[in-house]
Amino acid sequence: MKESTRLTTAGRHPERFAGVVNTPVFRASTILSGSLSEWEKKKKARANDEAGVSTYGRFGTPTTHALEEAMAEIEGGYRSLVFPSGLAAAATALTALLSAGDHVLLTDSAYSPTHTFLTRVLSRYGVEVTAYDPVMGGSIESLMRPNTRVVYVESPGSETFEIQDVPAISAVAHRHGAVVVMDNTWGTPLFFKPFEHGVDVSIQAATKYVVGHSDAMLGVVTCTREMWPRIKQTTYDLGQTAGPDDIYLALRGLRTLNVRLQQHWKSGLRVAQWLQTRPEVEAVLHPALPSHPGHALWKRDFKGACGLFAMVLKPVSAKALEGFVDSLSLFGLGVSWGGYESLIIPFTPSGKHLPARWPYAGQGVRLHIGLEDPEDLITDLEQAFTMLENIEAKADMQYA
Repeated sequence: MKESTRLTTAGRHPERFAGVVNTPVFRASTILSGSLSEWEKKKKARANDEAGVSTYGRFGTPTTHALEEAMAEIEGGYRSLVFPSGLAAAATALTALLSAGDHVLLTDSAYSPTHTFLTRVLSRYGVEVTAYDPVMGGSIESLMRPNTRVVYVESPGSETFEIQDVPAISAVAHRHGAVVVMDNTWGTPLFFKPFEHGVDVSIQAATKYVVGHSDAMLGVVTCTREMWPRIKQTTYDLGQTAGPDDIYLALRGLRTLNVRLQQHWKSGLRVAQWLQTRPEVEAVLHPALPSHPGHALWKRDFKGACGLFAMVLKPVSAKALEGFVDSLSLFGLGVSWGGYESLIIPFTPSGKHLPARWPYAGQGVRLHIGLEDPEDLITDLEQAFTMLENIEAKADMQYA
């Protein structure tokens, strides 16, 4: 089936719910069995790892199972599990795969809370962490150790948007017996197929494009058959679960994911191309632009682009930057992304390999292009640049 059809049908079973199109919201802790034999049958089904079995709310309800089934089918993995946030999904997957004395290779461009979890939490339990340059590709082999158990990739990188050669990295990792874990939130289940590129465990901050409306927190881990027992057991051991209302919102968002992403892609690229023409902009970091250093890899491995990218302003005063951001009316100032609304936030990149990744003098600014008309967004940015220029001009006059 085509993606749009799969998104419409995956995880839906109206015949189980009196013909109701959407899986209902099941708010449940206790789930009763009608007899002892039914209870024993359910326990046996859980012991045999059958999908869709509901025995207790923490292990999932029909609402939970619907999203897990849909995500596994769309992303192309064996099974999925849901979590209360993207970070909870990443932290649980890493905890499942790493033990004291193990070594993990982490892309230097990863989502900073993932980096913090590894270096501040798992390191306390004897896990070694080495940050690597995200553009290394197959040359990552030089960093592999006998105790390297996980290679963590995120493509493109958070804030700095490097595209990684995931197939090359996966080949090296597997040759050394390591597992490849990927944060695939930017690529989404539609625009990057992790399991076709050698990934073993894929993480989605479903808060972003899967939910799509900035009204729920959620994470999803999808994995291969080989990784499933470890991921599942650690998830249960840590008591990880997600609320049914948030899961329902993710199921609702999933049905329109393809339509929304097509618009995010189109509008984001339009704004990025316009920003390239602005004299105030030093660089635009959007993988779908031919000028992006990782464009060839993006074109080879991805099926599209979402609405998230960054620009680098030429050096300006803090006051001018403040005036630029505060004058915007269609861009909200806030973290997260993937909703229907446009967002903007200045950032300062960090990392061991930053000098090679960030050869710019100016301020980084991350943008998420929502579902507004891109021409309206351009008009809003244009007046903000005028504000920036006016503030800089006044400052120059004062010093003249």
